[in-house]
Amino acid sequence: MKTSPTRDTPRTSKPPRTRRTWRNRSAKSGPGATRRVSLVVRPAFAAAWGAVRSRRGRWVTGGLVVVALAVVAGAVLFPGEESGPPDSRAREYRDVNSCLLTGEQGVTAGTPAAPVWAGMQKASLETRTRVSYVPVMGEQSVQNALPHLNSLLQRQCAVVVAVGDSQVEAARSEAGSHRAVRFVVVAGPEGAKDEGAAAQGTPANVTVVTETGEGLQKRIARIIQEVTPMGG
Repeated sequence: MKTSPTRDTPRTSKPPRTRRTWRNRSAKSGPGATRRVSLVVRPAFAAAWGAVRSRRGRWVTGGLVVVALAVVAGAVLFPGEESGPPDSRAREYRDVNSCLLTGEQGVTAGTPAAPVWAGMQKASLETRTRVSYVPVMGEQSVQNALPHLNSLLQRQCAVVVAVGDSQVEAARSEAGSHRAVRFVVVAGPEGAKDEGAAAQGTPANVTVVTETGEGLQKRIARIIQEVTPMGG
C-alpha cells in the first residue's frame, strides 16, 4: 500500500534522522513486539497455575508466582520504549565551536577550569554553539601542551580558552599565527598586576582574564557570546 507524505514532512531524498529513529522505535514496540510478549506470558501463566495447584510448596511457590506475574505485567504494560515522535523542541546547534584547553584534571569540581567550563556551557545555551575541552595529559609543559592545542585549532574553534600555566603559554605562542581565532587566557589573580605590561606584547586576538569563581564564569560566558552571537 502506498502512503502519501504528510504536509509538514519535506520531500527529500534523506528523511530527517529524528523521524527515522522514531519509526524504528515504533517498529520495535509495534504489534510484532506485543505478539512476542504474549508468547512468553501465556506459558508463564500456565506454569504458574500448575505450581499453585500442587500441594507441595503451595505457599512458597504461590508467593513467587505473585512476584513473577507482577514482573510480567510490568513488562507488558511498561515496555520501556517511546511510542511517540521525538521532542520537536530538541536543541539544534550551529556549526560553531568554542574549545577549552586544561590541565590533566580537566573540568572536575574544584579545579581552576571548572568555572570556565560552566561559563562556556552557559554561553552554549545562549548562542547554540558547541563547546568541548581537551585536558593535557602527562607532563605539564609548553612542549606537551602544544600538540593538544593544535588539535583544537584543527577543529576550527572560533574561541580557544586556556587554563593553566603551560596551556596559557602555549596559547600565547600560537595566537599570532591564528589571527582569526579568539584566544582567552586565564591568568588568575596573580596575573592582574602585570596584565597591562603583558598586554603590550600580546596579539590583538588574545584576551587576558584575571577573574575567579563566579566572576570568571560570567566573563567567559560574555566573551563567547560576543564572539559567536546568534546573528553571526
